[in-house]
Amino acid sequence: MTTAEQVIQDDKVRAEIAKLIAETAKLNAETAKISRERFWIPFTIFGGVLAAVLTILPKLFQ
Repeated sequence: MTTAEQVIQDDKVRAEIAKLIAETAKLNAETAKISRERFWIPFTIFGGVLAAVLTILPKLFQ
């Protein structure tokens, strides 16, 4: 393998490493977003159910 071929191969490997690092960062960001959403979804559902109950209860006791 000549020096030029080796340089080209090294550049290809570096490009692949950079691509993998970028994909890893993207996946980590998506994971963090899903974790935040997973934390807040039960509170959102509870708030909706509470609002529905508070809307219906006064109408039942009129």
